[in-house]
Amino acid sequence: MTFLALFWLNVGLLALFAVLVQREGLLGFAKGGKWYLTWFATGLITLMDELTSIFYVPAEAHRFIGTRAIFFIAITSLLMRVLSTRMVEIAQILELHDLRGGGVYSFSYFVLGPVASFVAVASIMVDYILTACISTVSAVYNGTAFLPMGPAAQYVLIFAAVWAVAGLNILGIRENARVTFGIFIVAAIVLLNLIALGVLHIDPQSPHVIYESGASVVRDVRHHGLPHAIATLTTGVAFCVLAYSGIESVIQTAGLVESWRDISKAYWFLALTVGIVTPLISALALSAPVDFAAHEEDLITHWAAVVGNVPFGVLVGVLGSVILIMAVNTAYVASSELLERVAHRYNLNWLVATNRRASLYRIHILNGLMYSGIIVLTKASQAILADMYAIGLLASFCINIGCLLIYRYFQGTKEIRDYHTSRAGTLALETILLACFFYLAAHKPYGVALWGGVVTVLLCLGIPLSRRYGPEVKEVRRSDYPMEMLLALGETDGPVDVYFRRPGELDLENRSPNAAFVTFFSPRQPIPEKLAPNHYRFPIQGGSVYRSIRAILALLAEELEGRRVHVHFGWPTSSWLDRMAVGVFVASLMRLPKAFPKFVFSMDYSGPADRPADAAASGERVAGS
Repeated sequence: MTFLALFWLNVGLLALFAVLVQREGLLGFAKGGKWYLTWFATGLITLMDELTSIFYVPAEAHRFIGTRAIFFIAITSLLMRVLSTRMVEIAQILELHDLRGGGVYSFSYFVLGPVASFVAVASIMVDYILTACISTVSAVYNGTAFLPMGPAAQYVLIFAAVWAVAGLNILGIRENARVTFGIFIVAAIVLLNLIALGVLHIDPQSPHVIYESGASVVRDVRHHGLPHAIATLTTGVAFCVLAYSGIESVIQTAGLVESWRDISKAYWFLALTVGIVTPLISALALSAPVDFAAHEEDLITHWAAVVGNVPFGVLVGVLGSVILIMAVNTAYVASSELLERVAHRYNLNWLVATNRRASLYRIHILNGLMYSGIIVLTKASQAILADMYAIGLLASFCINIGCLLIYRYFQGTKEIRDYHTSRAGTLALETILLACFFYLAAHKPYGVALWGGVVTVLLCLGIPLSRRYGPEVKEVRRSDYPMEMLLALGETDGPVDVYFRRPGELDLENRSPNAAFVTFFSPRQPIPEKLAPNHYRFPIQGGSVYRSIRAILALLAEELEGRRVHVHFGWPTSSWLDRMAVGVFVASLMRLPKAFPKFVFSMDYSGPADRPADAAASGERVAGS
């Protein structure tokens, strides 16, 4: 029975993913000279963040409210779906005012001004700091659950993981949507097999435990009145909200999608995946006959070994470590982008200095120091880190929903007729979130100390800066636009040559008006010098030069149909790291002829021009012969 069930489950999953992999534009697409992520890719990035909480939240919730955690993790999932509808509304408002991305920081700045935005930044930074810390600690604990390893060795692994991820970001190496999709496939197969084994090998007492989890709450509420019901709901949600940490990441990436409707689809994707999987795994694990006190740090890994076997438990532990380390990387990337946005707004150029890899190395080093400091202060205790984590998360939720209430009070629905939610429902949601925040603030001093400390520091530094430097006095450097290149080429006749060249490796050997030289640059670095009228400088889109190239080629294919377009690529020769990356980049470029079959592609290398002395010597040799 078990073998047949798992066999057909895995056959179905492999068939599903085989179909998905074959779909064109599954993760991104080019439109109008820009590269956009699809709703699936956006939801996928957030889903991988939310999945990390499966490996530590059930045990932490059980530590405080026992088996009632089964019921409240499910109830909190429904509450997060209500919250996600408000996030979609915020995304629509930001898009209407041409504020793409930035999430809670951009919205709080738009509604309340700089002071409130600094409080929002502090709350988000607390989230990122503790995401990295608790994910690193949990990754080591789950990955070494079946190894005879002492605390000292675990400490070494924890700090090695923190600084290894920092090093990768300093070198400018990040995972992309395709890597995330590959890990998602493995995670989906392993976790669905885990759920199947949990159902097939469920303990006879587990259904009763799951039922009593909800029935005890209902009985408690029915016999003690409304005030006690509110207190029970507040307590349960407050201890389970961490199960869905990362839900705000979708709105943070709103600048990478075409419109707010993609944000809405991404939230529905999360509701139908992690919104179901997290309560289900939590219910099966917390109702199993497990010694929770002994396995507080590796509950899911141990339960996997109970319903399956030790090798399967090791596989789940390794998968958990990989997903959790990805969350650490996400914390590095997201916090650097947030601080970069703040630094550019208030002219803190020293903080956003970049290295040759266009990496914000100072911010990454600062983050590594903060993560290491928190881990030392908490003695790498998963329990203490979880206690601290929820404060900043709830604070950012409260700021978001509070700003939405203020905006809707003054603006009504005259600007957001396409999508808007009930103001009464939003007020009720804000009340629940505030109650949870104040409850945790009263019972978790560590979290209040960290959140309050970061808020105080940012306010002390930020208020003077907001008065001295403002975004309205900052001049934004203008890059070239794809339509400028398109209009210039459209005024010519005959074949077109498009040369893609990197900054510092440009040789304008063809000055014909039918030729265009394209250079992509990181928005974090100064725009390259314009060397000729047919030299165009475009910012990198979607964090990928390949995606940026595809976006430009798609625009040319659409607008220059019927004309012969010859696309030229050069060879990078600057450093050993670049030469190692050539193979990966060329593998991507090999897909371009299939995507644009009417174009001509070539990869060229022009040797250095002869020096006058060398040319004279060569001439003498020829004459002598």
